[in-house]
Amino acid sequence: MANTYSQIYLHFVLAVQNRMSLISPKWEEDLYKYMGGIITKNDHKPYIINGMSDHIHALVSMNPKESPSDLMHDIKRNSSLWINDNKLVLGKFSW
Repeated sequence: MANTYSQIYLHFVLAVQNRMSLISPKWEEDLYKYMGGIITKNDHKPYIINGMSDHIHALVSMNPKESPSDLMHDIKRNSSLWINDNKLVLGKFSW
């Protein structure tokens, strides 16, 4: 449709599995940047990503062409792979 405009802001909270305190201050900023890159790559806009050692908050301006669940799937999958590939935690990391 011509002249259609959508503005959708969503606040996501991702918790580490079993709420374990695994997100280290040493690499949390890199994780936030990595997640922001995933959001941007999917044609959304990350406003702020921050969190604690056991969970992360993300405020995102969503493009209506993708569902929130698909975006969360991408973020959780790719960030878990990034953490595990870089061996940032002992054992296997998952959200």
